[in-house]
Amino acid sequence: MAYAQLNPRHTLNASVEKISDAPGHYRLLIPSGSSDSYRLAQLDDYALIPRGRFPLRFPLTLSLSARTSSDSIAGTWGFGLWNDPFGISLGFGGSPFRLPALPNAVWFFGASKENYLSFRETGRGDPAPTFPANGFLAQVFRSPKFHPWLVPAGLALPFSRKMTRRLLGKVIHDDGVALGVDVTQWHRYRLDWSLKRVAFEVDDVPVFESPVSPNPPLGLVIWIDNQYAAFTPEGKIAMGVLEGKDEWLEIKDLEIINRP
Repeated sequence: MAYAQLNPRHTLNASVEKISDAPGHYRLLIPSGSSDSYRLAQLDDYALIPRGRFPLRFPLTLSLSARTSSDSIAGTWGFGLWNDPFGISLGFGGSPFRLPALPNAVWFFGASKENYLSFRETGRGDPAPTFPANGFLAQVFRSPKFHPWLVPAGLALPFSRKMTRRLLGKVIHDDGVALGVDVTQWHRYRLDWSLKRVAFEVDDVPVFESPVSPNPPLGLVIWIDNQYAAFTPEGKIAMGVLEGKDEWLEIKDLEIINRP
C-alpha cells in the first residue's frame, strides 16, 4: 500500500511535482543558480510536528523506486528516515521551531565531494584513515539524546577541532558503505529498520547490513538541495551552498510497512 502522509516543501523556484495519478510518483526539482541562495525540494511526513512525536518506529520497511537527473548533483539528495537534527539553522528541510539534536538516521544518501558526513576514523578492514562520507551511500547514524562527553566536546571546540570530532565520534555512531549504482537509471531501493539491525537492498540484492540502528522516533524525508556540510578527520568544519545546474530527483511506488 502506498504511503500517503507526504508534505511537499520547497524554496523559491524549486518545486515538487506530482507526475501521474499513480500513488507516490513525484519529481523534486531545484533550479540552476549560484552559491548565493539555498535551493531545496522535499517530501516529508513530519512538518509542524515536534521531534518527539515523529511518526515512524521500528520494525519498519521502506521501499521506493528512484532516479536522478545526473550522478554529480552539487549538494545532497536522498531518501530515508531521520530525526531532523538540524532543525534550527541548517537547511536540510529543517523546521525553525526545533532545537538542534544529535543525528539519528537510516537512508540512501547522495552527497557531493564537498561534503564529509561521517564521524568514523577508519573504514571497515581498510588501513586508510577514511570512511565513506560522500558519494552515494547506504548510511546509518545512532545517537543518544544526551551524553556526558558532549560537554568536553563543546569545551574542546575552540582549541582543538580534531579532539572535538574524536569525542563526538564516541557519541555519534555511524556506519555506511559507498554504492556503485547508476543513480540516473531507475532502481528499486529498500531499507529494513529493526531494533538491533538495519539492512539495505538495491533491486532486491542486499548491499549493506549494520548493527548500528537509529533511535526512534523518526520521520520520512525525500529531498534534493544544493547544501553541503563537512567535519573532516583533520578538524576542518565547512558548510554552505553550492553553485549548480537544474537537477531533479524522481521517485515512485513509495511504500512504508510497519512489520509485526
